Amino acid sequence: MRKIIFFTALITFLSVSFISVKAQKNADDKIRKVLYFNPEVEPDIDEIKEPTNNAFFSAVSDNFSGRKNKMLRAEVQVPFDSIDKQTIVDYCVNNDADFAIVSKVRYFKVGLGKYVFSNQVVVSMKLFGADGNLVTETDHDTYRKNMRLLGSTVNSVKIGTEGAIKGIIKQLRKLKPTEAEL
Repeated sequence: MRKIIFFTALITFLSVSFISVKAQKNADDKIRKVLYFNPEVEPDIDEIKEPTNNAFFSAVSDNFSGRKNKMLRAEVQVPFDSIDKQTIVDYCVNNDADFAIVSKVRYFKVGLGKYVFSNQVVVSMKLFGADGNLVTETDHDTYRKNMRLLGSTVNSVKIGTEGAIKGIIKQLRKLKPTEAEL
């Protein structure tokens, strides 16, 4: 009789623990949707916008391939310095997104006098919640952080974008450990 009660209690305890772990796992495995706007490109030259957008979104999609999140792309450029909260809320509601990222790619040249060695970029990103509030922001300077002097502009944009995404994830881990897996 004691063995039957012991095994019944053990099986009940194990089944309750498995159910509670499964419930916690489902809450943590929620797929978050992140909406990316086309980056603002500085200097404002039409010839460099399309290659910059292609390199930017190539780096973003490469970064999202290993994560359990979904990347959404809005073919709209939102001004980086003057962001309207209602615009962010509207786009997040219409695209069913949990977060929105507004970014800016600023080009500058490294060289001595009239000799230009390479094109470098500063990629800045601002992360907004679906409610339109700023969560965090970061930037990545490919010249100062990577000390790359040679290389193509496309690679500079990709490296800057990856560095900015890592910076946002690092900032999120400091703010809230539950929201760190973007």
